[in-house]
Amino acid sequence: MIINRRKALGLMGGTAAVLGMPYVARAATGSVVVVGGGFGGATAAKYLKLWSPDLNVTLIEPAARFYTCPFSNLYLGGLIDFEAIGHGYDTLAALGVNVVQAYADDVDTAGKTVTVGGDTLSYDALVLSPGIDIRWGALEGYDEAAAELAPHAWKAGPQTQLLRSQLEAMPDGGTFVLVAPDNPYRCPPGPYERVSLIAHYFKTQKPASKIVILDAKDAFSKQGLFTAGWQALYGDMIEWVSRTNDGRVVRVDAANLTVETEFGRTVTADVLNVVPPQQAGLIAQRAGVTNEAGWVPVKPATFESQLAEGVYVVGDATVAAPMPKSGFSACSQGKFVASAIIASLDGSEPLPAKWANTCYSLVGPDYGISVAGVYEIVDGAIAEVPGSGGVSPGDADAAFRAREAEYAHGWYRAMTNDIWGTTW
Repeated sequence: MIINRRKALGLMGGTAAVLGMPYVARAATGSVVVVGGGFGGATAAKYLKLWSPDLNVTLIEPAARFYTCPFSNLYLGGLIDFEAIGHGYDTLAALGVNVVQAYADDVDTAGKTVTVGGDTLSYDALVLSPGIDIRWGALEGYDEAAAELAPHAWKAGPQTQLLRSQLEAMPDGGTFVLVAPDNPYRCPPGPYERVSLIAHYFKTQKPASKIVILDAKDAFSKQGLFTAGWQALYGDMIEWVSRTNDGRVVRVDAANLTVETEFGRTVTADVLNVVPPQQAGLIAQRAGVTNEAGWVPVKPATFESQLAEGVYVVGDATVAAPMPKSGFSACSQGKFVASAIIASLDGSEPLPAKWANTCYSLVGPDYGISVAGVYEIVDGAIAEVPGSGGVSPGDADAAFRAREAEYAHGWYRAMTNDIWGTTW
């Protein structure tokens, strides 16, 4: 049954292995440095130490608490408080991971060192989990100053809190405009879940308000499921404007909360949320592992960089399509890379490559939808296993949607408990 399959995939975040990967316990030795404590990096650090306790594992992460993009939309919709999406590193430290709260300044891939402040750390293997950076200026008028007026909120933290405060201050009857980017970008369904839960907030608190999505694409993840949910829950509150219908924004005037579309139309917002073009995080660029588009090509069999030996990259920064840039994908990749590094250090063959992704989205508090997939290597490239995934059925009833909403909460709890040892 499709419900049971999706529920099982949702619970995978709390298991000790990637789909198809047996438990690894090997006496590898050496030093591994992990840069970035998000879904991919924290997972890699944990499972490197768990599966090979003799390894010296150092996690470099500037934040004492990591705030997740998954479930940040619930905060924007007024359904949870901000600390509900925050997670610390005490559990990893208790396992023996050396957690360094600092920025990694540079990487010398030839000398196999990472510079952190005034210190230099040597490594036998390096894991980069840098997440994304905003491509400032790629969208005319949208720079760091503009983001303080028209937040992107695409890195959970102060930007997310700023957007929430703007929504709270917006008068009933106002217009919230979200600018959605072209592919690729972090979390393909994220903008559409965001407008869904903001619509829930407006419906309950500011029912005369309007939402407009100006999209640089003509299609988006789980589109049919989202649009059916919007109609069922919010009527005509949400308007989606595709690229073909002049939805692509080419210029932002954050001071006046206006945007200009490709064919010269000006749209004014009361609250303007711009999700701009993105690229791999800065440390990946400094390490020299990014391509001309700003992303990191990896070797599918190990997720080692194609451009630097001994450097493994996981998460949103990678070129790993058709696997999406999602938290669950990053977690799956983190476990896989931990196994690959241990095999490399102890001279054994890496396990066969297999990854999974499942992503739940909430259209409303009791209305969930999902997409799932399993991935393997075919002819040297990552490919989805035929018949392994798919999306929620379009004709599901209200009880089914409510169960998927419940599974969404279990999915988040399982992932965050698995990685950071926290419950929600």
